[in-house]
Amino acid sequence: MDHRFEEFGRDSWAALRSSTPLTLAPSDVDRLRGMYEHLDMNEVEEVYLPLSRLLNLHITKTEQLAAVADTFLGTDPAPVPYIIGIGGSVAVGKSTTARVLQSLLQSWDDHPNVGLLTTDGYLYPNAELERRGLMERKGFPESYDTAALIGALQAVKSGEPVVSTPIYSHLEYDIMPGAVNEIRQPDVLIVEGLNVLQGNPTSSNLFVSDFFDFSIYVDADEALIKQWYIDRFLGFRASVFSNPRSYFLHYASLDTEEAIEVAGGIWESINAPNLRSNIAPTMHRARCILTKGEGHRVTQVAIQK
Repeated sequence: MDHRFEEFGRDSWAALRSSTPLTLAPSDVDRLRGMYEHLDMNEVEEVYLPLSRLLNLHITKTEQLAAVADTFLGTDPAPVPYIIGIGGSVAVGKSTTARVLQSLLQSWDDHPNVGLLTTDGYLYPNAELERRGLMERKGFPESYDTAALIGALQAVKSGEPVVSTPIYSHLEYDIMPGAVNEIRQPDVLIVEGLNVLQGNPTSSNLFVSDFFDFSIYVDADEALIKQWYIDRFLGFRASVFSNPRSYFLHYASLDTEEAIEVAGGIWESINAPNLRSNIAPTMHRARCILTKGEGHRVTQVAIQK
């Protein structure tokens, strides 16, 4: 690991929970768990609860510093949302991490309003990807409208009352025309996606990560992630893919052997190259790295010094 990081094994990290109460019930954990992904109460208590405690400390200190700066400058206090970025590979569990942290953070004593933005909404619509010849590179940096995402983060950070963001349908594998998610001046905003830590500036020379106050990278060995991706594909084959509206309806009739072959082919041709070239190299730009082992169990937490 990079010498800039302090590493914590599972037990030493879990001890940092101290006396922080767990506000989630088993039913909440079931609701937050990603499809075909392991998450239990121990994982929440030993990994995510200490992380939410650390984040709460950072958020409080940032708010205090802003208040001191307003006093010094003689400016009127204006709420500025604290933005947390979460990056990592397809199938590594970013979305579950985001949902768990959202639930934990908004249950702290001051009950902050914690919003969630997934960057899938900023993929170009399929018609535009087809026009640009990028359908086979969906999820790569060039398949996102990064300028629009940065514009949304600028608006949120500047305190716009309502910021509307596009919604992506994983069922239809496309942006939903006319559908929007409204972000209404959150105290904290979690931004989750493949490319959130990548250094791809727009014409304004801004990076998505420029807006983050804290960033998390969810890591695992590539062989494990590939297996999780295949397992998820097999699960979808019997559920989401069988929906008549599904973009992947043609995969629902595959037998198990065929499905494993197809999923493995998609991984090797699209997801693995994107992970190796674009996603994994951003890991050490994060303030926190969660390293997973078998069963999506976090085995190590690294915090930038």
